[in-house]
Amino acid sequence: MSTQRRVSLRIQGTVQGVSYRESARQEALRLGLSGWVRNRSDGSVEATVEGEPGALEDFIRWCHSGPRMARVTDVARTDGQSTGEFRTFTVERTS
Repeated sequence: MSTQRRVSLRIQGTVQGVSYRESARQEALRLGLSGWVRNRSDGSVEATVEGEPGALEDFIRWCHSGPRMARVTDVARTDGQSTGEFRTFTVERTS
């Protein structure tokens, strides 16, 4: 039985134009996570991430601060079951 989990995140604040997505991709890969991150047209960033629960919590903690120039005001999360659909962590197009 897999211990993998899935978390969907919505990150708000000054999170576009500050290398948030690329920094998130690097952090996710460092933690062994898979999934994607993208800008949203409303100025927020969203991510869907899968991996071990401890690594997911580390990633979520990172998301609360992000890269140096980011100013995060809120991180909303939705937990779910891992699907195993991702092989790596990518930056996706804006939604």
